[in-house]
Amino acid sequence: MRIQVQIGIECVVVSCSEDESIHAMVERTIKKLRKLKPEIVPTTDFKEIRRTIGNSLLDPDDLVGDILKDNDYVIITLDVHENGESTDQKIEKIKLNLEKPKRKITFDFDPSPDWGMMEKPTKLLVLDGNSLRPEDLVKCEKGQCILQLSLEAEGRVKKSRDLLEKIAIEHKTVYGVTTGFGTFANVIVSADKLKQLQLNLIRSHSTGYGQPLSPSKARMLLALRINILAKGYSGISLVNLKKMIAAFNAFCVSYVPQQGTVGCSGDLCPLAHLALGLLGEGKMWSPITGWDDASKVLSVNHLEPMDLGPKEGLALINGTQMVTALGAYTVERAHNIARQADVIAALTLDVLKGTTRAYDADIHRIRPHKGQNDTAKRLRALLHSDANPSQIAESHRHCNRVQDAYTLRCVPQVHGIVHDTIDFVKAIIEIEMNSATDNPLVFAEREETISGGNFHGEYPAKALDYLAIAVSELAQMSERRLERLVNHDLSGLPTFLTPDGGLNSGFMTVQLCAASLVSENKVLCHPSSCDSIPTSCNQEDHVSMGGFAARKALTVVEHVEAVLAMELLAACQGIEFLKPLISTAPLNKVYQMVRTVSPPLNEDRFMQPEIEKVIEMIRDNKVWECVAPHLKTLGDLEELDPDALRSNLKTPTGVTLLNVMDDDEEDVQSSDENEEIKKAENN
Repeated sequence: MRIQVQIGIECVVVSCSEDESIHAMVERTIKKLRKLKPEIVPTTDFKEIRRTIGNSLLDPDDLVGDILKDNDYVIITLDVHENGESTDQKIEKIKLNLEKPKRKITFDFDPSPDWGMMEKPTKLLVLDGNSLRPEDLVKCEKGQCILQLSLEAEGRVKKSRDLLEKIAIEHKTVYGVTTGFGTFANVIVSADKLKQLQLNLIRSHSTGYGQPLSPSKARMLLALRINILAKGYSGISLVNLKKMIAAFNAFCVSYVPQQGTVGCSGDLCPLAHLALGLLGEGKMWSPITGWDDASKVLSVNHLEPMDLGPKEGLALINGTQMVTALGAYTVERAHNIARQADVIAALTLDVLKGTTRAYDADIHRIRPHKGQNDTAKRLRALLHSDANPSQIAESHRHCNRVQDAYTLRCVPQVHGIVHDTIDFVKAIIEIEMNSATDNPLVFAEREETISGGNFHGEYPAKALDYLAIAVSELAQMSERRLERLVNHDLSGLPTFLTPDGGLNSGFMTVQLCAASLVSENKVLCHPSSCDSIPTSCNQEDHVSMGGFAARKALTVVEHVEAVLAMELLAACQGIEFLKPLISTAPLNKVYQMVRTVSPPLNEDRFMQPEIEKVIEMIRDNKVWECVAPHLKTLGDLEELDPDALRSNLKTPTGVTLLNVMDDDEEDVQSSDENEEIKKAENN
């Protein structure tokens, strides 16, 4: 059997028999790696052994054949590091180093506030070029993963490189290998200058502008580029690819300005900056050094700079990874905020004493969009029912309201298309994350290189523009519900949700701030992919502008998170005026969670820190995690009994009415039974 074993940032393959113990296999592995890397493995003591898949602990006394399969991955945690410190001491030292004042550097950008991931990596992410997912990149962004190539990927990379070496030796005319780039494609470069050609390419294309990606996001970019190269169509050498992996595993990332890509031929400029640091030029960041000269950062972290051979520079910068990495991060955050928007809308509806009749399963069954039906089902599970009662809803059981304003009544229809759009965009991004986007592409099995256009960023650019447009609607709906909460004429609650209006302003400017963010989103939702500016002497005469599509989509999502946090705070404040009545069990849990960071607003106070805490709560998906167990339980109940979660709200006479009034009317004024039935029949 062959077992792939990870110790720290190093991985080795060991062969063992099925009747060998786990303990014996581990001792042989440590001995082997200690011989190869004595500075990394100074001891034979280990803390624990885990199987990578499932992260399950392994008993050292068990036999290899009973527990593991051929080519399984195992993680060994050593008891000490190279300087004799324990694992916990090493992590604590890194944290303390981050907290120390940094010496002055040429950049005024401090990444440490965004680099809150200094937890010990617990997951091994095996890259094969075909199966990376957006959620995997988010784990990389959080610092939870280290990387390793699959054995199959190593084989493909080696075959591709062998063909490139053969082409270089024979000095065949191949774009980017023995020729210049862009409009210089017809310029033949002599054999003795092929390495200089690639180095010049990286240096000349490192011309970005603006603030750099935070180290955590640059790490996503690096992971994604490694995954694309692992497909084996780019011609990168295995040695250089492993150097990139070593840099990732040591948390070393290049200084990558966010602006400067037009999304075709790929993200040339940011990917050039990513490569520049790995060559030992420009700036890099690591937990030990902060921002510093790349050569120093590599040296301090015991890393070797890359040494480029023919085509390797081009292999490093051709591709859509800047757009796609940010897109993957954005679509995952959009997924989280969209589900939480359903929860927050449900809480607001209960506080505003709305009716749940618009969420009846039969209404949505006859318009069977997936997102619409999923949202309606969530709302039914969260709001008042026999299985999940709300005292607030019970208090107005016999009111005469039949239908609500659209931002309450049409939540399934509006939120639903957002959910469907996110699923659509996520599918495109996931394909892009596992696609060969280099040029020329190296087909080792055909012994041929072919120039094509896979570097064009139109797919992720269009998808991310669409994502921004869709997700922005969550904030549009949320801000209008927030307005209803603070408006006494619409809510019946005190104006601006303050018990002493006039002396206190309450939530007056919370709604104002939300309105400003919604307005900004309207501008940001103009598609950047509608534009194209020809570049490279009109050789690249149509470009995607995908870089800006990705950056503004993320900004839109951030604004949506903020607006929904403001609505959530207002809805919780509204509950204070309905006490002692409480909402349903899951919604009451959300209320209680918010109250851990924001107490009731009895008089005006500085609210911005509390708003930020609730935004962070939403960003961490806490609202969804709070209600998810209830949704599963109540969802299972509805599957068994479709009527179980239907609303109990009735008219005064007990006649259940479904939208008996025109859309622009909100109340049924008559309480006479015959009049109610007559209106229902007429409509």
